[in-house]
Parts: sequence; C-alpha cells; structure tokens
Amino acid sequence: MKVIEHLQNPSYPHFSFEIIPPMRGKSGQVILGMVEVLKFYSPPFIDVTSHAAVANYEELDSGVIKRRVRRKRPGTIGICGVIQNRFGIDTVAHLLCRGFTQEETEDALIELQFLGIENVFAIRGDDTNYKKPVDPNRRENDFASDLVKQIHNLKNGIYVEEILNAEPLQFCIGVAGYPEKHFEAPNLKIDILNLKKKLDAGADYIVTQMFFDNNKYFRFVEICREACIEAPIIPGIKILHNAKQICSIPKNFHVELPEELSDELLAEQKHAGEIGFHWALQQCRQLLERGEKHIHFYVMNDADSVAKLIKAL
Repeated sequence: MKVIEHLQNPSYPHFSFEIIPPMRGKSGQVILGMVEVLKFYSPPFIDVTSHAAVANYEELDSGVIKRRVRRKRPGTIGICGVIQNRFGIDTVAHLLCRGFTQEETEDALIELQFLGIENVFAIRGDDTNYKKPVDPNRRENDFASDLVKQIHNLKNGIYVEEILNAEPLQFCIGVAGYPEKHFEAPNLKIDILNLKKKLDAGADYIVTQMFFDNNKYFRFVEICREACIEAPIIPGIKILHNAKQICSIPKNFHVELPEELSDELLAEQKHAGEIGFHWALQQCRQLLERGEKHIHFYVMNDADSVAKLIKAL
C-alpha cells in the first residue's frame, strides 16, 4: 500500500517511524528487535535511511597512510524487504542523489519493485568526504527534484537505459521539508520554492526535518499552503535523550533548540532523557490538538522511548 493512501482521511492518529541500518559488519538483528517493539503501534509505514560511501584514512604498520572507501551503513533495500515481507508493514526506502548514479538508482528501484516495495523517499543527501568517480557515459542527479523526476518518469515507462519489455514502475514518492529552511537556502521563501519544484516534479507527500518548536512547523505549513503546495505534510519529531545532543543535533541537522529546552537540559544534565521525553510528549499533544493526524518519529536506535511516548499519548 502506498503512503499517500495511508494519509487519506485517517480516522485516528497514525505514527510512522524512521530507522537507520546498522553499521557495516553489524547484525541486522537489532533492526528486527526495534520493529518487534514498534509493530504494536500499528505503523502505516517505516522509513529506512540510506547512506553514501565515505573515505577513511588508516596508518599501516609500515607508516604508509592508506585511503579506504566503504559504505558505513549498507543494507537499506534488504532491510526494507525483510520488514515488509516478515512483518507486513509498508516500508519506505530512502534514495540519495549523492554517491549514486542514475543507473544505480534505476537498478535500486527495479529491486524494490521486485520486493513489492511501493514507496521511496527522495533526498539529495549530505556532503561526504568521498566523491565517487563517475563514468563519463553515466549521469547523476544533482538535486532531489532531479531524483523525483527520474522516479516519476518510471511511472510512464521512461528508463535511463532502454530495457526490453520493461513495465512502468509505480512508486509513491516522499520528499523532505524544512520548517527552519534548508541550511543552504538563503531564506525560507526560496526554500519553499525549491520544495515546490520537488512536488511539481512528481512528489506525493512531505515529511519535515525534526523540529523542537511547534510554532515553526505551523508557520511552515501556512507558508506552504500560501505557495499552493497542497501535498500532505507530516511533522517529524525526535526525542532527545542526553545533554550532548544540545550541540550535536543543531550541528548535524541544522535545527535550533528553544532556549527553554536547552536551558533546562544544561541545568539538569543527569535528567536529560526525562526532559527530552516530556518536551517531545508536549509537542505531540499540541500537534494532535491542532488537528494533525500523523506524526513521524525519528527513532534512530531508541525505539523504547518512542514506544513509551505513544503509550503516554
């Protein structure tokens, strides 16, 4: 079932989740354990993130510095297949522009279709310290809107390379929205215009970056509607669980923590998990009171806190 179908007039609040594959060399059992916890809350879908390759530099015993390139978190497609076919929960595979050619993206989409997965999330991806050499005969997607266009073209049977007797691929496409604007955009107005390009290219729905001030989300939705963006917008929530995240969350995700929250976390660092939990709980309650029917949780590896929050709701 497609995400957009789940979002059409739900009769009760829905909670979806986003998880990340385990580090290279680790067992996928930890993912299955999280899904076992989360499945009791009837998620309409679960997102599985994707990660491009990175370069590491290691000093050998001989003193030589060797550059090694590896994908730190492989397995997105396989994890999606296991979750969807073992647990019967629709999955959303994240697809990146950076680190992947259009041909590799097409191959991934064909694999996903073979596994019965109907939903993808199209994002540009973060800058990495590794730029993969690309064959001059191959192409890359520069922006998420380009990736959306490629996926949307498959609905009309338009492939990058001609495939004999190929059928159209019908994917539901999600894209990211930024209530505090993307950090590269000069202002929110231009960022909204870039978001509209993704929707005009064929995207079906929007999931926001995590935010900690609901007023910024409400304002974001208002500006989107003024810009004639009618697609469903799903708020994304993250539960903070330690004081270190006061610095790491703004740095890695380019979001701002309200002063009230950061002051409380700094003053009561030993109770950071409890503070972060109650802050997220208040956010969710206000979102539901304002009529939101769907909340997306950035679980990462903390399924227990998310489960506890949903019970509290």
